[in-house]
Amino acid sequence: MPQAVLYETAEGVATLTLNRPERLNAITPELMGDLREQLVRAQDDDHVRAIRLRGAGRAFCAGYDIGWGAQMMEEAEGGEPWDPMADLRLMSRFVDLYMALWRSPKPVIAQVHGFCVGGGTDFALCSDLIVCAEDARIGYPPARVWGSPTTAMWMYRLGLERSKRLLLTGDALDGRRAVEWGLASECAPEEELDAAAFALARRVATLPANQLHMMKVLVNQAFEQMGLHTTQLIGTLLDGASRHTPEGAAFSEAALRDVRAAVRERDARFGDYGEGPRSV
Repeated sequence: MPQAVLYETAEGVATLTLNRPERLNAITPELMGDLREQLVRAQDDDHVRAIRLRGAGRAFCAGYDIGWGAQMMEEAEGGEPWDPMADLRLMSRFVDLYMALWRSPKPVIAQVHGFCVGGGTDFALCSDLIVCAEDARIGYPPARVWGSPTTAMWMYRLGLERSKRLLLTGDALDGRRAVEWGLASECAPEEELDAAAFALARRVATLPANQLHMMKVLVNQAFEQMGLHTTQLIGTLLDGASRHTPEGAAFSEAALRDVRAAVRERDARFGDYGEGPRSV
């Protein structure tokens, strides 16, 4: 089986590439395990001072693998009543890995192209900086049915009005609007994105490692003092609850039969199925 996350280094930058292109780099436990391993590898390499996270193929990350998620729910519960605290323990493992990007002593630059939706946004929003393609689609369509953003980073990165604008519709930003709204540092045509993201990562890597760590800790602490941990606890509990509402349960059942049809039914009324969430 191909490795789910690839690793390479150059000029002080470790590049981690999500490598499930046939599934748009959708999230599974195997991908998360490989990401943790490669992140530790980068952190242990004294020649690495910055980390670049990108996706292979047509997308950065299309979120959780819905087929796997629906099957996991069916097997874990097996007809038994839902245990919200067991759900919290399970999903907290994913949150912990997203936050490993946030806590990494070496800054993480997310290189986003194509779809960056659902759980895939947690990879980007928990990174330190985002560089995206002009036509990228960054949003949280599970806000419509079946999800709550577990890391809750939308609020901290965009503020009240703009995070509500996205989470009350499931709509998305394209790369240009992401920069305009302050979600990303810069955008570029997709064919120039790899060079643009690497250039920023290499510029970050010019600083001494200890100075980078100090500056990151300084900024992160300000946001953590706003209650980030508590908000994430609520977000993760609500994520489990959203999968067990009448609508969430119906979506799970539909996804077990046909994932594409379930997503199509969820998104059809918004007029954006097949193109990703409509850009704001």
